[in-house]
Amino acid sequence: MLSWASLRDAWRQAAAMICGVDEAGRGPLAGAVFAAAIILDPQHPIIGLADSKKLSEKKRDELSLLIKQHALAWCIASASVEEIDTINILQASLLAMKRAVEGLSLMPTQVLVDGIYCPDISIAAEAIVKGDSKVQEISAASILAKTARDAEMLQLHLQYPHYGFDRHKGYPVPVHLAALAAHGVSPIHRRSYAPVRKYLV
Repeated sequence: MLSWASLRDAWRQAAAMICGVDEAGRGPLAGAVFAAAIILDPQHPIIGLADSKKLSEKKRDELSLLIKQHALAWCIASASVEEIDTINILQASLLAMKRAVEGLSLMPTQVLVDGIYCPDISIAAEAIVKGDSKVQEISAASILAKTARDAEMLQLHLQYPHYGFDRHKGYPVPVHLAALAAHGVSPIHRRSYAPVRKYLV
């Protein structure tokens, strides 16, 4: 039989309903920016959570499935290329985060966000620098956001194969910049970004 102290601690943990939030895709020249919000289940810990950038693609995919299976609630949202170009990438990232939090099936009591800015939400929120390597909920969010964005870029590669999105996911690597020079700007490129803007007619 559980002691009163154990029951109290379990209740506090359950009552806290901490939500982790992170984004993926601020740096690329193409595609939407994605964000994820996650409330993990203390009764189903997930081993191996870490900053998505430090994990292999295979490991991210494996963890993404586990997160979706065992989290109490999760939501992935995005802000479009048009929104990025209209309100800038920072505001678009915060908008995607806001959509992710508001899309959760459970209402968290506290939101922990990777970075130095918090989205405009009605729930208490705290920004944590390098939170994706410090807080498991944020690590999980970083994995979901990254895997969702990568999957989207693979789909866009089928529509725009000349740019090599399947390899670089839209980041400004030399092969991508060379493709921009050769083929011009596609409908999914971020026109407000300087490396893209130079090729606009």
